[in-house]
Amino acid sequence: MSRTAEELVPSLLGLWLLLCSWVCPGSTELQAPPDKIAIIGAGIGGTSAAYYLRQKFGKDVKIDLFERGEVGGRLATTAIQGQEYEAGGSVIHPLNLHMKRFVKDLGLSTVQSSGGLIGVSNGKTLVFEESSWFIINIIKLIWQYGFQPLRMHMWVEDVLDKFMRIYRYQSHDYAFSSVENLLHSLGGDDFLGMLNRTILETLQKAGFSEKFLDEMIVPINRLNYGQGTGINSFVGVVSLAGADSGLWAVEGGNKLVCSRLLQASRSNLISGSVMYIEEKTRTKQTGNPTKMYEIVYQTGSETRSDFYDIVLVATPLNRKMSNITFLNFDPPIEEFHQYYQQIVSTFIRGKLNSTIFSSRTLDEFGLTTVLTTDKSDLFINSIGIVSSVRENNNPQASTGGAFVWKIFSRETLTKEQILKLFVSYDYSVKQQWLAYPHYKPPEKCPSIILHDRLYYLNGIECAASAMEMSAIAAHNAALLAYHRWYEHTDMIDQEDLYEKLKTEL
Repeated sequence: MSRTAEELVPSLLGLWLLLCSWVCPGSTELQAPPDKIAIIGAGIGGTSAAYYLRQKFGKDVKIDLFERGEVGGRLATTAIQGQEYEAGGSVIHPLNLHMKRFVKDLGLSTVQSSGGLIGVSNGKTLVFEESSWFIINIIKLIWQYGFQPLRMHMWVEDVLDKFMRIYRYQSHDYAFSSVENLLHSLGGDDFLGMLNRTILETLQKAGFSEKFLDEMIVPINRLNYGQGTGINSFVGVVSLAGADSGLWAVEGGNKLVCSRLLQASRSNLISGSVMYIEEKTRTKQTGNPTKMYEIVYQTGSETRSDFYDIVLVATPLNRKMSNITFLNFDPPIEEFHQYYQQIVSTFIRGKLNSTIFSSRTLDEFGLTTVLTTDKSDLFINSIGIVSSVRENNNPQASTGGAFVWKIFSRETLTKEQILKLFVSYDYSVKQQWLAYPHYKPPEKCPSIILHDRLYYLNGIECAASAMEMSAIAAHNAALLAYHRWYEHTDMIDQEDLYEKLKTEL
């Protein structure tokens, strides 16, 4: 039976559309999914990346995660007489939405940060100390600093409000090819300018007094980043946010998030140290020559290697922390000489010598945490009573009234220094870290894209180092790897995202 021209048109149109779905440029079917992805580093950044990569690329891609130490990286606990205490990243902000989602999705529980009283010492006296009465604290702050604490709170809230835009961008799958592009999309030139100025310069220009900076801002920064007001303004805001109320932690230890993310991502953990990464041409089963990355690593006494389509580096490219060599890349991959700040966490069960901070006896002292100023001749950044990761932040004293205290210092404490801090003590345990970058603006953040399909997560630490920042960087890197693999250029570095998404229904 013959068919009219009118009857043939819909059939031909359907055939044309079907062919287009197979061969038109931009169709994701043109590019097969990757076979294997490697992630180097099993801290919060690496395990988050594995989790998000699994969500984007699906169940069939093989993900290998390399870790030469313990899963968790700088999220770690220290065991003391059968109890575990947070030795690395300890508290999480209530606005850290990735960490909150992880806890919910992974079936973990939380504990609230201790609500003890805080004081600030200049080495001779307490320049500020909290009361158990909220109204008394307000009066004290206004009496000593006027309305500067309120102005500071409003500034931090404004920055955090803009930074929260990242969650909406990522929920819509948008990615950024550099840390600068990410920050600019959130707060424009103001955010980029914060990387180039110290928090001292920013706050002095805003009219904050030297007394307020010395007695309020510096002690908080020394606690959170082991540094004073020389840090960049952006990390300064992150530090000040860490003094907010409502801080929390994961029951059993924050490192549990990493091990649960690893399980949820169904990744293969390889206990080994990566030595070399080199781009090579391999012939896949399809018969076509393909550019891949060979990773040479050492596990035990053996040296092994494997090939990957995509590689994510989720450990600081600092020779003391990850001695990875990039072989035969053209152009060569840039060298990073980012200096990380040493911090020593010392745990001591003992009875505090309160007279080192004030004239009062320990029974009259009442403070559970003491911060110090830059002008202090004390050898510590901070000291505070801590709970084990399972005590629900209800610190338990021993029979003799001794507590477990956690001390941050830049150098290892000597026995003489410990005896100066404590009337008596039972034991001390230390953990030394290269904990976070030594901030010295202007900051230049390392590239996220090191090579065609080789990505670096930890460059975001130049802006600010925190658990949530690593999770944000991991999500961004996973989205970036996905979109670049499938050539979704419209999902990368889009301008005016805030306005665009604000008008969407």
